[in-house]
Amino acid sequence: EIPAAAVMSDVLAREVDFFSIGTNDLIQYTTAVDRLNGKIASLYTPYHPAVLRLVRQVIENGHKFGIWVGMCGEAAGDQALIPLLLGMGLDEFSMSAISVLESRELLGRLNYAEAQARVTEVLALGTAAEIEETLQILRISEEV
Repeated sequence: EIPAAAVMSDVLAREVDFFSIGTNDLIQYTTAVDRLNGKIASLYTPYHPAVLRLVRQVIENGHKFGIWVGMCGEAAGDQALIPLLLGMGLDEFSMSAISVLESRELLGRLNYAEAQARVTEVLALGTAAEIEETLQILRISEEV
């Protein structure tokens, strides 16, 4: 849930049995945006490149040391993010009950190799807006 733990995930992976990425706090602490402050809450986004790069780093470090990586928080049920998270190799998605059926259906349709191929392209983008737009376009193209 904190950027320091994500950055040190290679060290932490030697000491734990699994990782569970808490996205709500990770987003808030990484972007220094209080999601409850109405004046800046619009800047709180799971699409921020720094947040997504930290998520990828945790997943890669977990897998390098043979542990699974799950995610809890609103981002885990975000229909536009799910293909990217799958492509990064996320092992478990924990989400609110209302998101489960739609997410399960989406995961059943996705091709892992195609999702994996898009990760580098998406994470090379420089802004949250570019990432969100690209993921929405990819989502629409998958539905056709």
